[in-house]
Amino acid sequence: MSIDNTAFSGLFESLLADIKTVTESVECIEVEQKSFIEVGCCLYRVFPVIMELKHTETPPKNVREILQSVSQNVNLAKDLVGECHKENQPVSDTELGSIIAQLEGVIKDTGECLCLIPSATFGGEEYAETAVRSLSEEMQNIHFEVKQPLELRTKELEPTISFATEQPKNSKMATESPEMPQQMPMVRSISEGMQNVHFEAKQPRELRTNELEPKKSKMGIESSQMPQQMPMEPDLYSVHVEVSVSTESSQASNMPLQNDFLKISNQRRQYESINKPITKLPQVAHYIEPMYDTFVCPLTKQVMDDPVTIESGVTYERKAISEWFETFSYLEDITCPTTGMKLPTKVLSTNVALKITIEQWRDRNDVARIKVARVALSLASSDSMILEAIRDLQHICKRKQYNRVQVLSVGILPLLIKLLGYKDIDVRCGALELLQQLAEEDDEGKEMIADTMDLSTLVELLSCSHQSVQHASLIFLLELSRCQALCEKIGSATGAILILLRIKYNHQADSFAAEKADAILKNLERFRDNIKRMAEYGFLEPLLNHLTEGSKEVQMEMASYLGEVILSDDSITYVAERASPGLIKMMQSGNPIIRESAFKALAQISSHNSNGRILVEAGIIQIMAEEVFTRTIYDEPMNSKNKAAAILAHVLESGVEHDGIQVNPHGHRISSDYVIYNIVSMLKNSKAHELNINLIRILLCLTKSPKSMAAIVSIVNETEASYTLIEFINNQHEQLGVAAIKLLVTLSPHMGNTLAERLCKTRGQPESLIESLTETNHITEKQAVSAKFLANLPQQNLTLNLALLHKNVVPIILQKIILIQRSGIRTSRHANVYLEGLVGILVRFTTTLYEPQILLLAKAHKLTSVFTELLMKTSSDEVQRLSATGLEKLSLESMNLSQPPNIKKTKSTKFFRLPKLLSFSSSKRIKIPLLCSVHRGVCSSETTFCLIDAKAVDRLLACLDHENGEVVEASMAAICTLLDDNVDVDKSLSLLNELDAIRRILNAVKEHRREGLWQKSFWMIEKFLVKGGNKSASDISQDRSLPASLVSAFHHGNGNTRQIAENILRRLNRMPSSSTSYYTM
Repeated sequence: MSIDNTAFSGLFESLLADIKTVTESVECIEVEQKSFIEVGCCLYRVFPVIMELKHTETPPKNVREILQSVSQNVNLAKDLVGECHKENQPVSDTELGSIIAQLEGVIKDTGECLCLIPSATFGGEEYAETAVRSLSEEMQNIHFEVKQPLELRTKELEPTISFATEQPKNSKMATESPEMPQQMPMVRSISEGMQNVHFEAKQPRELRTNELEPKKSKMGIESSQMPQQMPMEPDLYSVHVEVSVSTESSQASNMPLQNDFLKISNQRRQYESINKPITKLPQVAHYIEPMYDTFVCPLTKQVMDDPVTIESGVTYERKAISEWFETFSYLEDITCPTTGMKLPTKVLSTNVALKITIEQWRDRNDVARIKVARVALSLASSDSMILEAIRDLQHICKRKQYNRVQVLSVGILPLLIKLLGYKDIDVRCGALELLQQLAEEDDEGKEMIADTMDLSTLVELLSCSHQSVQHASLIFLLELSRCQALCEKIGSATGAILILLRIKYNHQADSFAAEKADAILKNLERFRDNIKRMAEYGFLEPLLNHLTEGSKEVQMEMASYLGEVILSDDSITYVAERASPGLIKMMQSGNPIIRESAFKALAQISSHNSNGRILVEAGIIQIMAEEVFTRTIYDEPMNSKNKAAAILAHVLESGVEHDGIQVNPHGHRISSDYVIYNIVSMLKNSKAHELNINLIRILLCLTKSPKSMAAIVSIVNETEASYTLIEFINNQHEQLGVAAIKLLVTLSPHMGNTLAERLCKTRGQPESLIESLTETNHITEKQAVSAKFLANLPQQNLTLNLALLHKNVVPIILQKIILIQRSGIRTSRHANVYLEGLVGILVRFTTTLYEPQILLLAKAHKLTSVFTELLMKTSSDEVQRLSATGLEKLSLESMNLSQPPNIKKTKSTKFFRLPKLLSFSSSKRIKIPLLCSVHRGVCSSETTFCLIDAKAVDRLLACLDHENGEVVEASMAAICTLLDDNVDVDKSLSLLNELDAIRRILNAVKEHRREGLWQKSFWMIEKFLVKGGNKSASDISQDRSLPASLVSAFHHGNGNTRQIAENILRRLNRMPSSSTSYYTM
């Protein structure tokens, strides 16, 4: 919000009018002209500051005090200057000295007033604030000197002459063209006066480059003294200004604001860009000096670059006069194009003096134009102004390398960087192009730009949707990347390499951008960390090239990088093919650091299964085997045996055919007894946990071959290495325990009873395999494989079962099963394996129910109910299979446990089945035994494991519809126990008919082609045909798919299955009748 004009309008108008009066008056004083002109310049330069205060959106609270103080000083200056205009009253030397001294005080007081303007007034425009602060400091330090007595001479003020303009006078060197600017005597006097202004320099400043020799210009500025960075602008605007003072009542309307106090007048159009008109830049009257006729070639009418003088004494542009000479066929016909005189020769003499003068003139003009462009960029009042300033700076920088140094040294760089976020696309492109130009062929310039700007801004522009901006950004970044010192900074900029790679790969959409991005990436390769960053983003070519072609130091570093980078599935095979031979060669080096880097990379490559074959073909098995079994290097900082064993395990785990792989010159193969014996021997003697883990991994891979498995079982038994493996179970290194248990699980089918006996002889076993519940209830891999190991050991091993019973592990197992079913622990990836192992351990006890202690355990813990619940309340097929198996074992024992009731009969007592609700009544009531029609005695799920009382039959029948054939077969086996010859088969068939069992059995036969399942199914179907009644026989005979299954079993089944299938076919009249044999399941 601007200042209220109603409150301050009069104060502004009077102040501006007074400034105008002073600036006009000092122009007419001829005595001590320099001092008075300086006063006029200083007050005129205050003018845009006052206008800024008038129009600012954030006016300071002390604006009134500032304006009043400035106004008082300006009024005093007006009165003092007026003393010098009194007619017929000449001012004495003493009075003149007093007036100048008082004017010096006015200027200093005004400078103090300007320093009171708060920073918030400038709205974040740093340049404006810097300029005002600099002006304030300059005015406070100003000093005028009266050198000698002077007489006051005045003249009338011409109405057409203003402070900043004056009619040009004729000069020998002045051009008569109306477009050519003329030198103004008044402006020259202002310039000379400003040269004598005294400044107090706070500290010396040195020019950033010494590319040129110091040359003193007309303004007294030596190029060697130009600062690299200018924290304080030396003046608010150029001294050579043009102010149109109107005769209207409101003078302020014609005085310049801060955004238009500079303007460059139109110059003669020339081919060289420095003389192009800058009509849209801030206003300034003229360059430091005009253009002289002698600068202009008579032929081209343009300022000369290479002036040469011919025999007539006239100077021309070399190229132009040479072309003129070419138009003549004969030498004697050649004439001077200006004088017309004939020339005896075509000799061209370089006009050195004129050439130097033109160059110096251009240098001075360049300084002024750079300053004007800086002001335009800081104001940024319009897109056209910014673009014109940028183009002019581009032309200036193109003309001379040193001009780039000047542009970088005067504070333009931050303004250009700020324009990178400008809304206009052309402005952004222009700023990028100029920055690229400033960075060309100058590493110091590149570093200055990179230090000033945030490279993340440039990275964002790389993703710009406007192609022109993206291209300009790429060209600029390419220039910066040519400086090796900046490669690190560019590569570490967030997203820089990732975006460059995206552009590089998008070649079809924009080939130009892809080409530039590729060139930038090649430059960035000079900093090695960038190679790693590229590899992390999937661009592995630089890393592989340096790995195969670089020096030893580079190869070592690239190998180390390769070991750290996470490789994608798409590139891993290519990397293995390119890098493996070189890495294997590096690994055989005697340098431990190089070997360690190679091991690291090979470990990374071998961890991908798809690389196994490539590594085997490269000969890695032999090298790794030598490292593990043969090679010994003392004082090596790394454990090469462990690393080699890990790589060997990776390769074997990839699934390569290993039986034929030779490991040494003696012909030993990886699966030979020699290798296996060495591995087992190392396991028994090594104390290195990581090495032991990798050795066990190798053995696990070898167990996949039947020949190797037989050798491993034989050697483990022979060396009693199983004790070592069992001892590893409780090792503090959990992964070693896990690996050992996995190997024991694999060996258990081949030496299970031996392992069970040795496990029971080991202190702390087998109970440690079933750990107590933890507070976190987190299921670990070790818990899962431990439970699986116990479940996989021979189930009928009574020694192990009794050991588990005596260690009271069953309550812990049941508690864990309940916890897994009811809590969220099932989300663990090891939960299913753990649950399967726990259920498998419970099934172990059902195989040794002949042992009284185990029988009591099964009754006490109601295992029938436990298995029945697990049958339906689990998502694991294996748990369902194990539960059905457990119910089968328990049901087989029901025939032995079910006995007739031993109760005295009375008149009031009968054997009858209580209603369901009464059967679960209070324990205080007398329990009357229930008779089971199938088992012909007193039965219950707790004491006799009766499936009927446990309501398990319908659940087992439901499992016949399962997709998993093993679950169906186990459920079928449990149901078969109800049709055994020792039970009442008629009652069982009646019960099964009520539950629609025959339909489920026929459907299972159709869905699954398993030998064991068909044998059990056909056995039950034959039972239904013989004793199941007409309805069962009708359902069976009407099933269309059954005959095909029977025929298939008849042709391809084993002995029992074939015989049962033949019997059913005969009963279905599909074969001739004969005597029937029955088989007991």
